[in-house]
Amino acid sequence: MTTISRPPYPLTADEPAAYLAADEVIQSDDPEIVRLAKELRVAAPDDVAFTKAAYEWVRDQVTHSVDAQDPRVTVSATEVLAARTGLCYAKSHLLAALLRAEGIPTGLCYQRLADGTGSHVLHGLVAVYLDGGWHRLDPRGNNSNVDAQFTLDGERVAYIADPAADEVDYPNVLIEPAPTVLAALRSSDDVLELCRTGLPASIS
Repeated sequence: MTTISRPPYPLTADEPAAYLAADEVIQSDDPEIVRLAKELRVAAPDDVAFTKAAYEWVRDQVTHSVDAQDPRVTVSATEVLAARTGLCYAKSHLLAALLRAEGIPTGLCYQRLADGTGSHVLHGLVAVYLDGGWHRLDPRGNNSNVDAQFTLDGERVAYIADPAADEVDYPNVLIEPAPTVLAALRSSDDVLELCRTGLPASIS
């Protein structure tokens, strides 16, 4: 089970205002995204409570493709919302869109993790700007081996990178998804097959 820990590095980000824009993947201005964000905001009027509510909604209400064995490929926030499934990258796109829709600066972060076969794959999560600093959150979805939680005191993410296994916590907070991630997702019509054969191993 993942324990709460402090990031071993400072996150590298632009000014928070740069992480509020909508784009073709993080569709924070889409009416359905805006509707859900406002619905979640009703019961959570302050920014921290809203961020926690949005995080837990995406973590728990959108299945992880592998856990659900769902082959559908979702990329954009609206695709993820409609299908209610996606890989870690896709779930991060939806969470970023919901948070940006309510004015919470949110970027995308990645880890390079060993895949158990001698290779590595990227894992996607988000960073949010709250209480004067950046905090990583992992909306992947919990299971018997993963227990990611919302916290601004350290972090509780799905995986802890191990440098001894050539794993990497990339410190960059990206405004848009990594091109390698988008290229991999858009090249596939079966996300489960993509996980077996073609997930990106780096952000460049």
